[in-house]
Amino acid sequence: MLRKKNNKNLMAKILSNILKYFVMLFVLIVSLYPIIWVFISSFKEVPGGLGLPKKWIFDGYITIFTKLNIQTYFWNSIVISVISTVLSVLIVAMAAYVSARINFKGKGIITTMFATTLFIPAISISFPIYRMMGALNLRDTKEGVIFIYTGLGIAVTYFIIRSYFMTIPKEMEEAAQIDGCGYSSTFFRIIVPIAKPGLVTAAILVFLNNWNEFYFASLLLTSKVNMTIPALLGQFKTAYSQNLNGMFSAIIVAVVPTIIVFSCTSEMFVKSLTAGAVKG
Repeated sequence: MLRKKNNKNLMAKILSNILKYFVMLFVLIVSLYPIIWVFISSFKEVPGGLGLPKKWIFDGYITIFTKLNIQTYFWNSIVISVISTVLSVLIVAMAAYVSARINFKGKGIITTMFATTLFIPAISISFPIYRMMGALNLRDTKEGVIFIYTGLGIAVTYFIIRSYFMTIPKEMEEAAQIDGCGYSSTFFRIIVPIAKPGLVTAAILVFLNNWNEFYFASLLLTSKVNMTIPALLGQFKTAYSQNLNGMFSAIIVAVVPTIIVFSCTSEMFVKSLTAGAVKG
């Protein structure tokens, strides 16, 4: 009887592992298929299919780097995404620290206000943002897009950082205050180093969102000097709709940085989530 029971448990474990790997393989195929298809198609004379090209064509990549100067758009995306990510995480981290550690009147209302921004679609605030950028003379400028991106996705960043701050023992702050540290010194010298995984997690999500953001970039930026990669890709639907090699090449160039960023920081990303779960 014991042997039969062990055999059943072994079979159940094997079937469970098979099902788990099957699901993982399915998700992997669904995730990688579009990228592989676009990558292979970017080297084909007639894009399409997963078969390797009979003749490798590099015209698309040559065109986007010579005629379109995609490196300019690439640099604009890096500058805008990095600066807006740093500003957003820094500002939200300070707000999240106050909300997580200090009790004050209206705390619940402020948290609710942050949460309500999750339900506001971007298109509903596009007109007031467009007018405000015009009034501030920030339309068609990198500074204006940085200003907007800093405020986008603020609710998600707020709750991620706030949740991580709440897992840090208050005794550390009390010990710092006994040593003479104020709120600002405690935040930058004690809390920020401890909460580094949570801050990195929020920064990764903000950076990826800012890098791929298309709507406000295409709305506010009109000159090629300031345009970002997503705004450039929008032009392929019109002026460059027949240049499929160029469009696919530009898509690959736009996707590669996000893959590199996430691959380099994925270990810390996973650690931050598991660390927060263990501490909670």
